[in-house]
Amino acid sequence: MSRKQSYLAVIWIALITVAAGTLLITLANASPIEAYQMFFRGIFGNITNFCEVFVKATPLILTGLGCAVAFKTGFFNIGAEGQFYMGAVAATSVALGLTGVPGPLRILLAMAAGFICGGLWALIAAVFKARFGISEIIVTIMLNYIAINFVGIAVRTFLMDPAGSVPQSARIGSEAAFKLLMPPTRLNMGFIIAIAAVILVWVLMEKTTAGYELKVVGSNRRGAKCMGISVMKNTILSAFLSGGLAGMAGVIEILGIQKKLLEGISSDCGYTAVLVALLASNHPIGVFFSAVGLAAMQVGANSMQRQMGVPSAIVNILVGMVVLLVLGKRIFQFKSKKKA
Repeated sequence: MSRKQSYLAVIWIALITVAAGTLLITLANASPIEAYQMFFRGIFGNITNFCEVFVKATPLILTGLGCAVAFKTGFFNIGAEGQFYMGAVAATSVALGLTGVPGPLRILLAMAAGFICGGLWALIAAVFKARFGISEIIVTIMLNYIAINFVGIAVRTFLMDPAGSVPQSARIGSEAAFKLLMPPTRLNMGFIIAIAAVILVWVLMEKTTAGYELKVVGSNRRGAKCMGISVMKNTILSAFLSGGLAGMAGVIEILGIQKKLLEGISSDCGYTAVLVALLASNHPIGVFFSAVGLAAMQVGANSMQRQMGVPSAIVNILVGMVVLLVLGKRIFQFKSKKKA
């Protein structure tokens, strides 16, 4: 498909999405023009709302990067949600347990613990696939349920706030939390970490031998073996990096936003990460823009719901539609190439 055809496909996808959104808003007995005004006002109306876009985008960027790395290597990691939770548990344990350690060092230790725990959680599925041939899709989905329920147990037992009766951990002190970038907004150092992760993953995948091997394994496993590239090593490496990035998203949510561990902390961003990676064609830079775009849609939709009563669930419908249209565009490209 030529560049012109690709641009036309993008325009058609945008027009279809706007038309579908207009129809859904009309069915909700609201004025589409007013709804769209509230949508954009919710994003650009003030600095707090604008920064909130990047706050919501941060975990999507990291979990989306994790999925993208795994998908590029042919490891279909659907477990970013569980890896997010394991990273959050690890960060909380370190931040609350090592109170004698200076704040900056404790933050670094919490980040390392979250990355490692998220990576090890993904490694379980990689080992099952490499050793026993069990689908990583099934294993990662099941591990999500285990991790989510493990958090439920943790906040009721060994991580529960001893001074309270609500199932949540004690609050992490400001000395072990990320600093705000633009007070009084919630934008914090986690967003800078997410940008750094995008750059590092791009360098890894596009400029290093290791990244080249990961992509070769993902595109042709048999060819990789013939070239002397270890499929098992690269599968395990991609799984660990993928889970580690998702675990880092959990760390940032704990140290940057919530300052405590509680149930439902991820807001399902681990599942949305799959959509982020698909929309970005598994490209790190594309992940950044996909995550920011989805976060902006969420912030704008929340504004519509508050101001006009238009259900914010409309955005979820539109996101699903965009993903289907993008995938349909790729199928058309594939068929065109085959005919050529």
